[in-house]
Amino acid sequence: MSGQNMLTMPALRVVSGADVLARVDGGRADCLDVVRRGYLAHAAGESSVPHSAFLRFPQRPNSRIISLPAYLGGEFDVAGIKWIASFPDNPERGIPRASAVLLLNDTESGYPYACLESSILSATRTAASAVLGAEALAGGREARRVGIVGTGLIAGHVTRFLNDLEWRTSGFRLFDSERTHAERFGRTLTEQGAEDVVVVDDVAGAFVDCDLVVLTTVAGEPHVHDPALLAHAPVVLHLSLRDLAPDLILAAQNFTDDVDHAVRERTSLHLTEQLTGNRDFVDGTIAELLTGKVSRDADRAAIFSPFGLGVLDLAVGKWVYDQIVADGDGTEISGFFGSAVR
Repeated sequence: MSGQNMLTMPALRVVSGADVLARVDGGRADCLDVVRRGYLAHAAGESSVPHSAFLRFPQRPNSRIISLPAYLGGEFDVAGIKWIASFPDNPERGIPRASAVLLLNDTESGYPYACLESSILSATRTAASAVLGAEALAGGREARRVGIVGTGLIAGHVTRFLNDLEWRTSGFRLFDSERTHAERFGRTLTEQGAEDVVVVDDVAGAFVDCDLVVLTTVAGEPHVHDPALLAHAPVVLHLSLRDLAPDLILAAQNFTDDVDHAVRERTSLHLTEQLTGNRDFVDGTIAELLTGKVSRDADRAAIFSPFGLGVLDLAVGKWVYDQIVADGDGTEISGFFGSAVR
């Protein structure tokens, strides 16, 4: 083998959640653009995204660990996998519901070169995707009133994106099955300068008079059944994917990030496909909205149901990693792979 073709085993850099959050907090506008470019690269065929795999537990039916392998080419040229656990009972034990790591792999040798704490990355790319979709569907950065169903980690990241990107809003309506969670979330919004923050008694209260509705629950089955909630044609960010009954899906325009990924695993879109026998109710993807291939009918509700593609984790993870390296941060483990010839 010639010297020009010789490769050296890379060091593995470990990046903590604190280091990830510092970069996200300092650059949400840049992060949104990274997600936009990631979506466009995927739509251009510059990616490989196998279906995510769900590891479930017979003794814990509400818990799961999901693997999301992916490759994102073009300007990114990175492969990797996110391994993310969702254990909804965790908060009762004093720890967060979700935990995750993201591995980034070199596309020349296949070796992993970074391990990043990824619950923050995952929430960040989910929120960035949601706000990007909201902007495309609303035609700008304005929502007279925002309704939020499920006031946990992801909802918090969505509101931070709305704030940092200077969305114009005049109020919030908050609902959570645990009212104390919504009340705590409302206090945080008020401390951040939000006005007209109201905790409502039922899901309907987060839809009525709200032209942007954000669903971020841990629901496994539809719990919102009345299509009349969409009569005023809001933009609905259906981030938790399983909240809406098929009647609501059929009453709206529907957009997602990747149809084959989103219409599976008993999502609301999947249940609607099982009911109708087709996917004609899906009007397009976020990339088609961004490029003008499809458009929103302002007289109808628009629902954006992003499945959450692994390429977004790679795009945002690589963006964070590049900043970490430039700043000399993270913990480098130079001998992780050893020196033996294998």
